[in-house]
Amino acid sequence: MSRFRPNHLAYAHNRRRHWARLRCGFALALCHDYILMRKDRGFLYMSELDIGYPIPIWFSGFVKCRLGPPAVWRELMLKARKLTAEMGVQMGIVDSAHSGAEETEEAAIKLGEELVSRNWDGKVYAGCRKALYAELLNLLGSDETVGDYVDEDTNKILSKL
Repeated sequence: MSRFRPNHLAYAHNRRRHWARLRCGFALALCHDYILMRKDRGFLYMSELDIGYPIPIWFSGFVKCRLGPPAVWRELMLKARKLTAEMGVQMGIVDSAHSGAEETEEAAIKLGEELVSRNWDGKVYAGCRKALYAELLNLLGSDETVGDYVDEDTNKILSKL
């Protein structure tokens, strides 16, 4: 029987203001079951609108599966709003906000230990995640490509990232 492991349970979000990191950081955070964030630095931000990059259909499905009601989607996807830790908690995106890096790390370790102490079967947990995100998994199975939405020059640039 495989045991539940906390390798990706908590993500302490701490990204610099580099656009490529901003572009990937939020998606990376959303890939985790729990998001813990510092209050004193950083924000959650979908930069696509500000940098002129269309959001692929599969990614909008990802956002809809992972983030609360449509009002939250609009704030992030159609207003490119930068969310602080407290705003993320209020919107239900961030599970907890902490004073600094050390406190965030301690909270992540504590959460991981609490979850591991439940001694869940990892395969059952994975099955629950698959059921929870079945709609998203179906979208990811589509044949959509970025090339359908952007011009050739943009594709050349993106292929080098």
